[in-house]
Amino acid sequence: MPTPTRLEAYRDFINRFKFFIGKYPDLITMTLSNIFTMRIIGNKTHGDLAEIAIAEFINQYMYDFRSVHVGKDLYRAKSAEQDINVVNEITKAEFPISLKAYGVGPLQLSTDKSSAMFKRLLKIEKGVEGKQKVKSILEDPAFEDFKNINVLPLIYDEKKKRCNIMVFDYEKVSENAVRIVKEEKGKGRLHPVYRFYDKDDEYICEVRYGDASANALQRGLWTNTKNAIKCFDSLTNGWIDYSHNPVLVHLFSHALVSSSKGHSEALGVIKNDIKEIKNKMGLK
Repeated sequence: MPTPTRLEAYRDFINRFKFFIGKYPDLITMTLSNIFTMRIIGNKTHGDLAEIAIAEFINQYMYDFRSVHVGKDLYRAKSAEQDINVVNEITKAEFPISLKAYGVGPLQLSTDKSSAMFKRLLKIEKGVEGKQKVKSILEDPAFEDFKNINVLPLIYDEKKKRCNIMVFDYEKVSENAVRIVKEEKGKGRLHPVYRFYDKDDEYICEVRYGDASANALQRGLWTNTKNAIKCFDSLTNGWIDYSHNPVLVHLFSHALVSSSKGHSEALGVIKNDIKEIKNKMGLK
């Protein structure tokens, strides 16, 4: 049996992940509550710790998979965007995942460090009409990464304390996009954007933000979890309510001023707790 491609392996994982958290919703609710508790420590802290948490969630509970957190130090040497690397223990297929933790609304799906997508779209001037014309642009080498980035977004609504793990369906862009419109500089925006629309004139995604003069971290492919909801598949089957876990904040604060001996003992207690959770859930 041939080894699945990275894309096939990723899609299989997404399907399995959705099935698993549907069967064990308490596990993902507990994990998300712990992740978003980190916003008490700092507005950006939860994003980095979400990468570690989801990697460990896979290792502890999804026994057909193992995962490694890649880490920020390797980012500049990576050929593709990734935060965690996942291996299917059955097929041995390996694939990267870029994990995003964003508030509901604008979502960056990929960066475009070389401005390749934007430069290609500059050639169409004001825009383009027609499904085939749009499709031919998406098949251009400049959009090669468009189909290969495995993004797992944790979308949160902080006011309502809820999270939705939503995966953008890139294939729907090729299937449904019939128009690309260049929208010039706007309020709070120095550079034009190219927006993709479907036959009902509904927004799908957009390419931001100009050439090398623009912020490199802002350049790339974006969408909006409010306006492009039809292009997302919710792995959590909608919103999951989470709650803050203040004990976790106390644990971190004490851990930062204690020794590795104390950390080792605490880790032993936590590992035993995970075993109890697995036994209770009937997991290996």
